[in-house]
Amino acid sequence: MNMPTEQAALVPAEATAQTQSNATQAHYDKSDVTLRDRLIEAGILIDTGEDGLYGRSAIFEDIVERLNQAITLLGADQHAEVLRFPPAMRRRDFEDSEYLKSFPNLAGTIHSFQGSDRGHHRLLEALEKIVHIGEEEERSDEWMDQQKPTRLVLTPAACYPIYPLVAKRGNLAKDGATFDAFSYCFRHEPSIDPGRMQMFRMREYIRVGSPEQVMAFRQKWIERGSLLVELLQLPFEIDLANDPFFGRGGKIVADSQRAQQLKFELLVPVATPDRPTACLSFNYHMEHFGELWHIRQADDAVAHTACVGFGMERTTLALFRHHGLDVKAWPASVRELLWGDAAPIISKGLAKMGQEA
Repeated sequence: MNMPTEQAALVPAEATAQTQSNATQAHYDKSDVTLRDRLIEAGILIDTGEDGLYGRSAIFEDIVERLNQAITLLGADQHAEVLRFPPAMRRRDFEDSEYLKSFPNLAGTIHSFQGSDRGHHRLLEALEKIVHIGEEEERSDEWMDQQKPTRLVLTPAACYPIYPLVAKRGNLAKDGATFDAFSYCFRHEPSIDPGRMQMFRMREYIRVGSPEQVMAFRQKWIERGSLLVELLQLPFEIDLANDPFFGRGGKIVADSQRAQQLKFELLVPVATPDRPTACLSFNYHMEHFGELWHIRQADDAVAHTACVGFGMERTTLALFRHHGLDVKAWPASVRELLWGDAAPIISKGLAKMGQEA
């Protein structure tokens, strides 16, 4: 079967976005600014006192696990190599990724005390100092002067540890490679919007190969991601998007990303008025990571990459928003997908799309 060209693959993606935007247009007034407080009051999220950092209850975690299982079934035919990494990565790889060039404000570095007894004494002295912030009292941050950078940083996206690993393996096979990654991720953007957590989980499928291979992959997952959200009975739309690039040149880069149709997002109204939440993203990186890490195709050409990312917390929040806080009262078909036998449901959905697993 001939793979579509890059240009040909862009057209279905755009058509899919337009069709689903019209057919399942998300009504933004379905957003609920009270969702965070209601979830905390119900004990589903646990307030830690820090915006964007929450504990999760047993039921929240159960839903995340059930969603994860459904995503596994959805991608079973991809024969992806399953890789799991901790929520930290080697600082050198992070530096090489050029993340700091685009998103320095979101990065999280890991520091640790590496001093002497004298330094430890200064640290303990600093901990005793109190500063006043408005009417609040807090410890001074002087103790952090004794903290030094480690060789680790917090992982910003589940796919980031994959690329240096692929590069070390040498040239790709002729049909490229597909990976399945799942990790806690960190982005420093404190917010009372529960959909904008500082630490959250991301499930990703990553495709590495030729432009034709990765574009076909992305188109497939735009359709499959839409199928999953339809089965979850959530209102959504797919729209062209861009990443939040930092700095004066950020708008130029963002405009270029949109012009080339490199990023689409599946949006669901959750808790932010007049702005739906991106629960899934479909990204084509072109040869960016291939060039950074010298990843080569079988013919020695620079590899292209694409990924689909499932926001596990965001999708779970969307379910609570649209189906209520009592999971026993959720629609029967949604409960069957999550707590019943999901395999035939997903298989039937894929068959209907002409994508039999």
